[in-house]
Amino acid sequence: MGTDGSTKIRPHQSPIGAINLCSTREDANDMRSTVFEGGSMTRESLVNQHYGVAGLMAAIEGGLMSMGKSLDALTVDDLAPVDEFHSRGREATAELTSLAKINATDRVLDVGCGIGGTARYLAHQFGCSVTGIDLTDEFVAVGQRLTELVSLNDRVTLRQGSALALPFEANSFDYAWTEHAQMNIADKKQFYSEIARVLKPGGRLLFHDIFRGDGEEPIYPLPWAEDESISSLATKANARAAMEGAGLVIEQWVDKVGDTLAFMDQMAAQAAAGKAPPISIRLVMRDNGQEKLANYVRGLKEKRLTVALGMARKG
Repeated sequence: MGTDGSTKIRPHQSPIGAINLCSTREDANDMRSTVFEGGSMTRESLVNQHYGVAGLMAAIEGGLMSMGKSLDALTVDDLAPVDEFHSRGREATAELTSLAKINATDRVLDVGCGIGGTARYLAHQFGCSVTGIDLTDEFVAVGQRLTELVSLNDRVTLRQGSALALPFEANSFDYAWTEHAQMNIADKKQFYSEIARVLKPGGRLLFHDIFRGDGEEPIYPLPWAEDESISSLATKANARAAMEGAGLVIEQWVDKVGDTLAFMDQMAAQAAAGKAPPISIRLVMRDNGQEKLANYVRGLKEKRLTVALGMARKG
């Protein structure tokens, strides 16, 4: 143990077991640091560092202009290729909305909102009020700017924060939404308990996530982690147990491996034909984005990984 109560590990070792991932909201705010040689960083700092991409807004603006888009007349659909950093992008988001009955009077919370694409889509499509929260400062800053450009500031609010200590009162939201966020969070119990806490009685969680498959260990890097140090994949059984333990009654659970692989094949064919859009999720995956996507596809094919979407109700 370190003198400050933290566990000392070498830079090449995985800190997953060494980090104090809290079980209460108060502990979440006091999360102990993992100490590396040459510095001290929490798991959340490492995740923030992984996703933060300097110059992301400039890259998006440049891509949009190369497509002939005017920044003064952007639409939510113009941003779709880069806007939603999860499997199947807008296609999956639209499918997830079909499970619910969101209307203009609802308050929606997007946990792990990224640059806010889903939040903007929901506000535009249903006229509802959406609050997004994400750990990564760069994503939130870019998301706020994009929200301004499509004139949705009155319905979409994005803020930086932790999913393990949501800065909202209990019983505040009609729907909670999360896509591809929990893979970086070890404390699934706290993650789902916080979501359940802020949902109104009878409120719904809509989820679309990646889980550990029945095959061999995943191969890194992957879109959410360069290595296992910030990856915390739960099995489907463990994820379901965490949701249910938080008081969420699972109403629908739909396997989406086949649809995801088909979508990835379409992306690959589009890129091979030189028809990939100038803006895409590759902008947020650094220089090794292609390797990350290839490992993700391999993981799904070899059952190292699995992906599903569904809905759960706060009992």
